[in-house]
Amino acid sequence: MAYRVSFVCTGNICRSPMAESVFRARVAEAGLDGLVEVDSAGTDGWHEGDGADPRAVAVLEEHGYGTDHAARRFQAAWFSSLDLVIALDSGHRKTLRRLAPTEQDAQKVHLLRSYDPGAGNDLDVPDPYYGGLDGFDECLEMVEAASEGLLAVVRNEVEGRAV
Repeated sequence: MAYRVSFVCTGNICRSPMAESVFRARVAEAGLDGLVEVDSAGTDGWHEGDGADPRAVAVLEEHGYGTDHAARRFQAAWFSSLDLVIALDSGHRKTLRRLAPTEQDAQKVHLLRSYDPGAGNDLDVPDPYYGGLDGFDECLEMVEAASEGLLAVVRNEVEGRAV
C-alpha cells in the first residue's frame, strides 16, 4: 500500500497545488514513485473543478514542474486513507484538526514549513492569491525549502514499512 500525502490550503488553486507539484517531483527524483502518492485539496469548495491559478502554473512551469490539476474540497472521510495531511498555514491546520474524525487522524496534520529547519517561528506559507507573481515565487521558494525535510520523513516511513 502506498504512503499517501495530501497538501491542503484554502481554495486548492495556489499554495497546495504548488506544494503537490514540487513534492511529486521530489518523490520521483528519489525513486519513490509508486510507493508514495501525492495530492492536494482545499478547506473550502469555492474553486472545485478549476485548474490551478494561472500565476501558480506560470511559476511552476518556469521552474520545470508539472501543473496538471483540478481543485477539490478536502473530505473528512479521506483521513483514514492518508498518512500525512500537510497544511499550508495555521488556519488550515486548525480547520483540518477540527475536521479529523479521531485524535489519531488529527495527529496526521502538520504544517509544511515545520519541515524546513530554516523557517524559524513563522511556519505559515502566505497566500499569494491577492498579489503578483512575486508572491507565487516566494511561495515556491518556501515549498521547495520544506520539501527536502518532508521527503526525508516520508522516505524514512516508507523504508520502515518495507522492513
